[in-house]
Amino acid sequence: MGNLEKYKQQFKENFMVEEEDLPNLKYQDIPNWDSVGHMALMAGLEDTFEIEMDIDDIIDFASFEFGKTILEKYSITME
Repeated sequence: MGNLEKYKQQFKENFMVEEEDLPNLKYQDIPNWDSVGHMALMAGLEDTFEIEMDIDDIIDFASFEFGKTILEKYSITME
């Protein structure tokens, strides 16, 4: 499984959304992406990609699309 698929899987598992919902998904757009859901997503991404994100990046992680940009800072490329 490539990085993009792993990334998508974290969103689908944490928020119980369909893949077609991901491109436009933003923080607090759905009930599951509240502050608790956000921290669960961050923990899942850190575990999946074996990284530790800076607190500023965790706070700035406000959408599915922008999250890909943040992960690039940690040398995680989406293929």
